[in-house]
Amino acid sequence: MTPARRTLLALLGLDCLTLVVVFNLVTYLRGLGGEAHLILTPLTAPFAVLVFALYLIDGYRARTDMMSLDYTSLHVIALICALLATMLMTYVVIPAGYELQSSRVVVAFSFFLLTPLTLSYRRLLYRRATNARGELSLVFLGDRESCEAFRQECAQVGAPQRIVFCVVSESSAAPFATSPSTPLRAFSTVLEDIQQGRLEVEALILRESSRDLDTDLAQQLVQLYFQGLPTYTLELFQQVYWRKIPLYRLNQTWLFQEGFQIAREPVFERLKRVSDLVLASVALVIAAPLIAIGALAVWLEDRGPCFFVQTRIGKNRVPFRLYKLRTMRADAASGDRYTQPGDARITRVGRVLRASRLDELPQIWNVLYGDMSLIGPRAEWDQLVADYERQIPCYYFRHLVKPGITGWAQVNYPYGGNLEDTVRKLEFDLYYIRHFSFTLDASIVLKTIHIMLFGKGR
Repeated sequence: MTPARRTLLALLGLDCLTLVVVFNLVTYLRGLGGEAHLILTPLTAPFAVLVFALYLIDGYRARTDMMSLDYTSLHVIALICALLATMLMTYVVIPAGYELQSSRVVVAFSFFLLTPLTLSYRRLLYRRATNARGELSLVFLGDRESCEAFRQECAQVGAPQRIVFCVVSESSAAPFATSPSTPLRAFSTVLEDIQQGRLEVEALILRESSRDLDTDLAQQLVQLYFQGLPTYTLELFQQVYWRKIPLYRLNQTWLFQEGFQIAREPVFERLKRVSDLVLASVALVIAAPLIAIGALAVWLEDRGPCFFVQTRIGKNRVPFRLYKLRTMRADAASGDRYTQPGDARITRVGRVLRASRLDELPQIWNVLYGDMSLIGPRAEWDQLVADYERQIPCYYFRHLVKPGITGWAQVNYPYGGNLEDTVRKLEFDLYYIRHFSFTLDASIVLKTIHIMLFGKGR
């Protein structure tokens, strides 16, 4: 059994045991259960909701950094959402007579206790696993240029700190052995270190080019693979580890590969549209007071227009008018097309609206009207799109689906302030389009709540 599978089973077992103990303990302390009475079957619903919520934030993924502050906040948000979903199921969906309906306090306080407990043993297991395995390395096999590109990519995505060995053949390694930025080693020496246990390897990554691999090298790679060493092509590695699709793999026919069809299947499009209408209607009712307060604050600061209206490009390249609360001075249209850190054009009220993402709320109207979805690639300005399509190969692939108020690129990459940032965000957008699912959408919602609460925006 692989370490990842053992981690998954251990966490599922601990979650089940903890939930049963906590619910029964709280029920007993409330005086609602006898000493010999044990609640089991009624806990199926809250357990399923808990597991689903934690799954959405990668709470069962061995590679998730359980010690990080970001994961901690996501964990708390997931448990709050699980509590709300359990309350909804208990008192609205499930018929009367359900045992947990006897007390809302039991449900609420149980989830309150579950939050630190489920986080604590995740951190403990993560720390023990990290200490036991020591420092793992990623071994990259390619030429000098691809090695340097991979090193830079690791830095850009904020990959966890680990030694990255970029290995090539003996003849290729020798001229670059003293390179300070990317020290290269011959694969034969790295292979010997792996076999002798001097190098603990998490994964081996291959640049997608078989012309550089001689017969002996290919045979050695096959042997390592059969011995259980995880081996990825660079494209697959980026999809599995970083949840994005590298643009160097794109061409005019790549779009027709398996995976893109689901995002444009009529049944999925209609289900997504129905969910957008229902959720956007509820969201508009809740957000209406916030939009009104924000609009009033914008007007009071400089007596200018409350809303910002701009032409954006939607699905199938169809332009539409997008609505946001205005966050810049009314005369700011002639300035830089990108917002820079500390941009003087942003008003005081605008900074608060941007940090909290409240300026995005009027886009709910665009969702109801059908121009946008709640979740999808960012809707870009028509003038920028014209430039991007000239400079970025296959940029128009992102117009296969409706743009969204939030999306996979928005929650995984900071605000794009230049062409390079746009390229990086496109890689996340294409991952979303290819791997679209309602589970991925739910994960994006939780990550968006995290960003809104902690003001990670510009």
